[in-house]
Amino acid sequence: MKTQQTADAVKNEIAKVFIGKEKQIGLILMAIFAGGHVLLDDLPGSGKTTLIKVMSKALGCDHKRIQFTPDLLPSDIIGMTVYDRDRGSFKHIRGPVFTNILLADEINRAIPRTQSALLESMEENQVSIDNESFALPQPFFVMATQNPVERESTFRLPVAQMDRFFIKLSLGFPDRTEELSMLSKHGDIKDLSPVQEISSPDKLMEIREEINGVYASDAVRQYIVELVQRTRETPDLEAGASPRASLSLLRGGRSMAAMNGRDYVTPEDIAGIFIPVTSHRVSVSAAARHVRRDAESILQTILSETPVPPTKADMFHEGGTQ
Repeated sequence: MKTQQTADAVKNEIAKVFIGKEKQIGLILMAIFAGGHVLLDDLPGSGKTTLIKVMSKALGCDHKRIQFTPDLLPSDIIGMTVYDRDRGSFKHIRGPVFTNILLADEINRAIPRTQSALLESMEENQVSIDNESFALPQPFFVMATQNPVERESTFRLPVAQMDRFFIKLSLGFPDRTEELSMLSKHGDIKDLSPVQEISSPDKLMEIREEINGVYASDAVRQYIVELVQRTRETPDLEAGASPRASLSLLRGGRSMAAMNGRDYVTPEDIAGIFIPVTSHRVSVSAAARHVRRDAESILQTILSETPVPPTKADMFHEGGTQ
């Protein structure tokens, strides 16, 4: 399958520069192939920006970076209308959001009004400037970073925007072996020249079409619904996952299946992405916070307690026994 070949090739290119974190890289590619946005929640220095730059080059996509700050304005992201004195008319100046991959660095440093400038682009792949809509290049992805510890001069992302991120991940710091390999291989140099372009925007759109054709049985769909419903029923969560989470699990499961060379989704595909797809879409109750439970541990409990559909050889193939 084209998706599997591209995923393997992109991973190989990333490994030329970025050491380790194969699982997280696989999940990010899963989200990109499914057409979703990614939020990286990590301390500074963990390699978030480097990974995004390397991945952008390997995917053959145009990318732009915005450093989010408290004084950043919506027009600094989407653009504005200005008067051209030479022509005697107004013209549109397009902002950096007009790209394939937008790196929103430290997104939680911008004020809520500025953060909201991304809502339309993340959901509808367009921006509105002075009551006129402009389509964004396709494919379009937001890959945002934020520091989960620092609170000064930061603003919490609104629930509506968090829900638009397909997955939330943490790379974490490298282990001893990975860090030693990083020092031996790269030192302080961040040379991206060894990375080759494996894909292109057109190829990514073809991959998205291939993923849309991956079969998901009734059993898999019921498993998704049961998991999401349980997030809304547990007393440990004040707010459970939205219907958008269910759709993301289905799209993500199809993407994972295609990356593994299958044309059908299994419950294991869904279980493998359940926490990164839903952890940022739920709110932990006060009682659960009091006993130091976080969203990930609560979701892990839900995952372990939810019955997995019985696996038969042909159950998850199109036309198989349900």
